[in-house]
Amino acid sequence: MTAYIEPSEVGGTAAAPPSKSMAHRAVLAAALARGVSRIENLEFSQDVSATLGAVSAMGARVKTGPNWAEVLGRGGFATLLRPIDCGESGSTLRFLIPVLSLCGQQVQFTGRGRLFARPQNVYQDIFLQQGLLFCHAEQGLLLKGALSPGEYQLPGGVSSQFISGLLFALPLLQRPSTIRVLPPFESRPYVDMTLAALADFGVQAHFSPDEPDLLEVPAPQHYRNRDYTVEGDYSQAAFLAVLGAVRGGVSVTGLRPDSLQGDAAILEILGRCGAVFSRQGDAVRFEKSALHAADIDLACCPDLGPVLMVLGAFCEGETVIYNAGRLRLKESDRIEAMQKELEKFGVKMAAAPDTVRLRGGRPVLPSPLEGHNDHRVVMSLAVMALAAGLRAEIHGAEAVRKSWPGFFAVLNALNAKVVLKE
Repeated sequence: MTAYIEPSEVGGTAAAPPSKSMAHRAVLAAALARGVSRIENLEFSQDVSATLGAVSAMGARVKTGPNWAEVLGRGGFATLLRPIDCGESGSTLRFLIPVLSLCGQQVQFTGRGRLFARPQNVYQDIFLQQGLLFCHAEQGLLLKGALSPGEYQLPGGVSSQFISGLLFALPLLQRPSTIRVLPPFESRPYVDMTLAALADFGVQAHFSPDEPDLLEVPAPQHYRNRDYTVEGDYSQAAFLAVLGAVRGGVSVTGLRPDSLQGDAAILEILGRCGAVFSRQGDAVRFEKSALHAADIDLACCPDLGPVLMVLGAFCEGETVIYNAGRLRLKESDRIEAMQKELEKFGVKMAAAPDTVRLRGGRPVLPSPLEGHNDHRVVMSLAVMALAAGLRAEIHGAEAVRKSWPGFFAVLNALNAKVVLKE
């Protein structure tokens, strides 16, 4: 699919889509409980649909409506009759690996795109140290054998998804466990989100009061079913926020002021870059602002990387983005992809393995853009074109279905002139 974007006078109010991160967590917790949980405010992106399909394959009964799902959990596992298809969802795969190790069967995971090119070394080391089967190849992953309770040490600078996966599984064991996170501990807010989701579904785990990087996981515990509403997503709202900061007149609703999401840092980052915005309850209004460069640390908010590169293109001076290396291990190498596409707008960008430097200037009309099969790249390029007031053509625009299928419809509702053609 190709998105054709025309210069537009954007403005208006849009609701932030549901948090994909919290949706994954709620669906899995509901599936591990016994009884029916109703999850409201869902967007059926490809990633969330992958998690719903995966929990169905492991024995939960799933019923869906326009923006909700009812999950009937068994409080255990059914006989697995087919491989667990994770699509391109890293969260689905990494959350379920420890959980499904407990099912007593050989488990095969399948997926698409770059999913199995993304590192799984943390789990591989754990499984092999415990004498369990863990076979990871580009085509999929095979495991057999239950993780044991005990002491776990995980690197904190790889991905918090490994920590979250263990947090879902370890409470189901017969004895308590601990998880020691080795510094640097990046993306800690995602672990806090997992702890909150566990608590919402009746499972307790916590950081030690004496050792701030040590997680204590009591066991055995049981998940409890409940009704749950998914909060709005700051990582997706960031695209609208950057557009609003450059062009003005954009309001985003559904953003909890007390959210644990690490990507809520978008507001603090925009503030340091001179953006003018105001909050009323869960709504934030962004005004046209004179933006200036700042140093930005992605350690706790890596998903913001692509759209912050767009922000840097409109800031006076040099924007420096640190701790960006994990962007190279996503659906695309996001640093390489964004550099290639932003240079088509005349943006000066220099990239090192873990750092990005951009210098703002006057964007020029780009040649056709490529989405690199990456939802956040596509959305960032759309914001770049609209913020610059330039005509643009983005190939591979269907990638937005991975996380925000309604993205272009929301832009149209904000008076953006976007036409999609297959």
